[in-house]
Amino acid sequence: MDSSNITTAEPGTGGAAPARVGTVVWGLIVLALAALIIVAQLGIVTLNGTYVLIGLMIGAGVALVVGGLLSARKRDNEPTTGKS
Repeated sequence: MDSSNITTAEPGTGGAAPARVGTVVWGLIVLALAALIIVAQLGIVTLNGTYVLIGLMIGAGVALVVGGLLSARKRDNEPTTGKS
């Protein structure tokens, strides 16, 4: 195996990538659904499935739009490197 073709990243250029907004929002939706199912099974409240889904979709839509806007705003404030 020829190791002369292996390239290494410069220190400080890599690092952990930030979490994507969509991934976080869908994770929160799954957690909210699980919590609602547990609450409904315990008999604490009676839930209407249609209203629950409508509420989750509205909340997810708002979270995705706000997260996208904040991400775009942060990206616009970063200095450009001149690379495309």
